[in-house]
Amino acid sequence: MSIKILLVDDHKIIREGIRSLLEKQPGMKVVAEADNGLTALQLVQEIVPDMVIMDVGMPDLNGIEATRQIVARTPGVKVVALSMHLNKRFVVEMLKAGASGYLLKDCAFDELVQAIHAIVAHKTYLSPKIADTMVKDYIRLFPNNDFSVFSILTPREREVLQLLAEGKSTKHIASYLQLSVKTIETYRQQIMEKLDIHSVAELTKYAIREGLTSLET
Repeated sequence: MSIKILLVDDHKIIREGIRSLLEKQPGMKVVAEADNGLTALQLVQEIVPDMVIMDVGMPDLNGIEATRQIVARTPGVKVVALSMHLNKRFVVEMLKAGASGYLLKDCAFDELVQAIHAIVAHKTYLSPKIADTMVKDYIRLFPNNDFSVFSILTPREREVLQLLAEGKSTKHIASYLQLSVKTIETYRQQIMEKLDIHSVAELTKYAIREGLTSLET
């Protein structure tokens, strides 16, 4: 069965170009077009497509608000943004509105096809440029509020915590790290104080949650 697609963009030449390419693609069919968000809402209600390829900046009703209303009214309809905007504000707002993907208009057609298939399979798709920008922003901003095990504990404390969580005895850890039993006990006390955790069982849960070890270890 073909994937039914609604194209939404206020530039006719872009809609025609995408339609021409998609209709040559096996298993895809463009069932309607809209040049603004309001028309898109009406068509989604009438046609109930599988996928909406949505521009972000449009007259009457922008793509972000149109996406929010489409997802709220017809949850089974997937939306992928196709925009010229790389600004993370547009990306974040589209994803918050319920879009399942975000691509740039300068992407290759093959990438659009890949995104459509991924989203129909209930996955999220971001263009590599967008994913790269979002990850870099996250890494730059996150340390200001970073309360992970990697910022709280020293490398040696993390090492001791992992071994404790894996069920190793104090004596075993001391031998393994070539330290005294007293030193390991001191490390354990420091770890508990820093994390405000006061049992090995809770330390183990914490270590698993933070990715220092796993249940399979």
